Amino acid sequence: MTTTSDRVSDPLTCQAAKRVSQSVFDGSRLRVVLLVDVYDGAQQQFLEAYEQLCNQVASVPGHVSDQLCQSIENPSQWLITSEWESAPPFLAWVNSEEHVRMVEPLHSCVRDTRSLRFHIVRETGGEASGAVSAQRRLQSSPRIGDGVIRHALTFTVKPGSEQAVAKILADYASPEPRVDDTTRLCRTSLFMHGNRVVRAIEVRGDLLAALRHVARQPEVRAVEEAINPHLEQHRDLNDPESARVFFTRAALPAVHHVTADQESRETERHALYYPARPGLGMKLAQLLAQQDEAAADDPRSPVLCSTIFERDDIVVRLMDVRSGLEADPALALGLADPGQVAELTTLRDHGTGSAPKDADLARLLTLARMDLITDRRSAPDA
Repeated sequence: MTTTSDRVSDPLTCQAAKRVSQSVFDGSRLRVVLLVDVYDGAQQQFLEAYEQLCNQVASVPGHVSDQLCQSIENPSQWLITSEWESAPPFLAWVNSEEHVRMVEPLHSCVRDTRSLRFHIVRETGGEASGAVSAQRRLQSSPRIGDGVIRHALTFTVKPGSEQAVAKILADYASPEPRVDDTTRLCRTSLFMHGNRVVRAIEVRGDLLAALRHVARQPEVRAVEEAINPHLEQHRDLNDPESARVFFTRAALPAVHHVTADQESRETERHALYYPARPGLGMKLAQLLAQQDEAAADDPRSPVLCSTIFERDDIVVRLMDVRSGLEADPALALGLADPGQVAELTTLRDHGTGSAPKDADLARLLTLARMDLITDRRSAPDA
């Protein structure tokens, strides 16, 4: 495992700013921008597919409006913007199986897409010229980031293949970290929990460019092909549609990140897996986010950095801690109340349905803890 720190003088180095906080849970309105590159001659087909999709999206809870624009310079370039009451309902929809089915008609006429999501901070004109109503909330103030984009993938392997998969994932050769002049791979952390794999990556620059860069590397492709026979969900990396569907379902977006305003020191990386009860994944992620924000202001907290990933009923919390997790299981879990664990997760479910007691927190921590397979930081450029 490489733990080399990047140089301060390198513009692409991955340094953590103090008291970084990024979140989808501030309640402000969301603007989604989708850049679409349509195949030549398929513009009418794309428009018809969009109109069908638009009618379906109109009934999705949290959706406010959308707009379709075509470039005046290049008819193959289109722009779709949509407004949502807040980020959580959009994320619940875009990460759902319903969305996978909805966008299928677009695949045959679209060459490439790029999705960008923004909280609305200021606006002028119309209703915005007066007092902003409760239904049109704006982000109250700019957030301070650290220039790092965090993303994860998760998938399951066939029961009984866990050891073989762990060995394959641990032994791969790291790809070239520099993608281009503005994008660099910072860190990759791989964990397993039973037969579930979680790969968390940190990128400075363009996430999409980094993901495409990684996918083209021979050493990465060899690993992906090696684990293919062990996957529960079939995929064919030589079939673009098969690969696209697999990685769409595997995407595990970061919904919250906080880095404590403390001097950097030697830390350990851990991950906890919280299998949420049906329909409670976003609620669980939001509760963890609230408690991580509070912990970031507590100098006694062992958690110096926390990222929460959520998709449907899968919630993963990636943490950098200054000591082991066992010293304070309640703080490590991020859910100090055992009743909340019982209410929101299935960690305790063994057919008894009984709520855990305080003495069970150490046991719950053991149940949630993921096994570290590999954790690699990029070495600095020569």
